[in-house]
Amino acid sequence: MDTLLQPFQFAFMNNAFAIMAIISVPTSLLSCYLVLKGWSLMGDAISHAVLPGVVLAYLIGIPLIVGAFVAGMACALATGFLAENSRIKQDTVMGIVFSGMFGFGIVLYTKISTDMHLDHILFGNMLGVGSTDLWTAGLIAAFVAVIVLAKRRDLMLHAFDPVQAQAVGLRVGWLHYGLLALISLTIVATLSAVGIILSIGLLIAPGAIAFLFTRQFAHMLPVAVMVTLCAGVLGVYASFYLDSAPAPTIILILTAIFIAAFIRSSLRKRPGTLA
Repeated sequence: MDTLLQPFQFAFMNNAFAIMAIISVPTSLLSCYLVLKGWSLMGDAISHAVLPGVVLAYLIGIPLIVGAFVAGMACALATGFLAENSRIKQDTVMGIVFSGMFGFGIVLYTKISTDMHLDHILFGNMLGVGSTDLWTAGLIAAFVAVIVLAKRRDLMLHAFDPVQAQAVGLRVGWLHYGLLALISLTIVATLSAVGIILSIGLLIAPGAIAFLFTRQFAHMLPVAVMVTLCAGVLGVYASFYLDSAPAPTIILILTAIFIAAFIRSSLRKRPGTLA
């Protein structure tokens, strides 16, 4: 029993469990809307685009999360402007914008002398989070969760049918850019834990898994949260014994759950199988 409970005897492991539980809620909730709206690449774009903001914030001397949020919103706004004012499809525009900003961030990073580790920015450092990271992630997570739950019906209609949402009097523009702002805030919250690259896994996999498990959107939200919580706790716990990084381990577990959910969904659709 002592061996099984050993991970909970270390403060850095308890902090890892705590921050994973915190960021599971906003990432899961937003993931459902991103999957329904077809914005998977948008989450990827914003997550990569925050790198130049982080580096510039370090050079200016302001909090890194401020630079990350501003860069993420700049990417989202630039993508929307280019998509609306050109014949190029939105997914192509997103690919160009986020790769350009990510490349800009790499160039900036290589030109400055700093003790800031790029690996921690890209992949996170869940075992190194402190009380400041926990408070920052907790406040952002609570704010995002409250907004999403309060506006869940409006966001759902906007995700399914923006034209109908506008017809019934919803402020589509506010919903559109509000959702982008929430995505940027959530990526900022996950930055210290899973980093820029792996945050996209938490923004896509939970919604995709929940979509395969249930046909009702009202059930997608709690299913996504529970899946992410379970995968997060199990991933952090398993990483202690596997001597691996927690964030990639969590993403691998989410991938395995998705594959299992896909197989289950495929078998249920086959003629002659029991539903």
